[in-house]
Amino acid sequence: MATTQLEADVTRAAPPRRRKGRPTSNRAAAIFLLPFAVLFVVFFLVPIGYAINESFYQVKRSGLGFGTPERVFSGLDNFIAVFADGSFVDGVGRLLLFGVVQVPIMLGLSLVLALLLDSAGARFKRFFRLTYFLPYAVPGVIAAIVWSFLYTPDISPLADVLPFDPLSDTAVMWSMANIVTWTWVGFNMLVIYAALQSIPSSLYEAAELDGAGGWKTAWYVKVPLVRPSLVLTGVFSIIGTLQLFNEPMVLSRITTSVSKDYTPLMRALQVALDNNDYGQGTAIALTLAVIAAGLSYLFIRLSAWLTARGVNR
Repeated sequence: MATTQLEADVTRAAPPRRRKGRPTSNRAAAIFLLPFAVLFVVFFLVPIGYAINESFYQVKRSGLGFGTPERVFSGLDNFIAVFADGSFVDGVGRLLLFGVVQVPIMLGLSLVLALLLDSAGARFKRFFRLTYFLPYAVPGVIAAIVWSFLYTPDISPLADVLPFDPLSDTAVMWSMANIVTWTWVGFNMLVIYAALQSIPSSLYEAAELDGAGGWKTAWYVKVPLVRPSLVLTGVFSIIGTLQLFNEPMVLSRITTSVSKDYTPLMRALQVALDNNDYGQGTAIALTLAVIAAGLSYLFIRLSAWLTARGVNR
């Protein structure tokens, strides 16, 4: 009896033997990641590498421009020409003004709609959630075409209602802002609403016990906890603002207030295709990417500083 008990104790104390011949988890993970890695390299890294390489070359022609074109290494000349290009600088300035005004309004509307959907007294949540999201499901070009009809004075049903011309020099930028806001409010609202759904109900119960009403709970509990979602949507909005293309391109067909180089991406297209200067066009696109990355980083750092300052208080 004692021998049997001793063997049982030894069996429990012995470490389990590793089974040989089974594929490791790392190999299985590599197999599943291989298709993504191949597509990522082919359709993301290779084009970026090709674009960076093209930005260091220029095409020059001899004989008053009628000679055989020759592709020569130009170093940073294309990037120097980008910052000396007044059309590019003006386009960046327009987008900065556009983003400073439009992005806070859009995110504010998204936050308000998300809080309304998350409120205890909200009804028909699925219906309104789908209704708010529907504009995002419309392709950007189609949305711009639809709004261009609403902006055209001769055929617009809003012509007699609006006290100004939405396609004038002073109003066309904000007409684009209206299109962008209409399109993206629903998407940002869903991101914030998903964050609200993950907040534990115990926090709401604690706030109610402390005497906080609906507005105080929303401001002091909900908004601080969805701040990461607000930062995420803010970064997306900054990048999307600098990539503004569909709306001005469509509106440029119906008004002279929008030129062919109204935004940096439109300027890059004009330089690359109309001027046949692919090196400088690529340099414009890369410079814009660096600006977007820098502004996004500054926005994240500013949000972190404001959060830390609020916590310390």
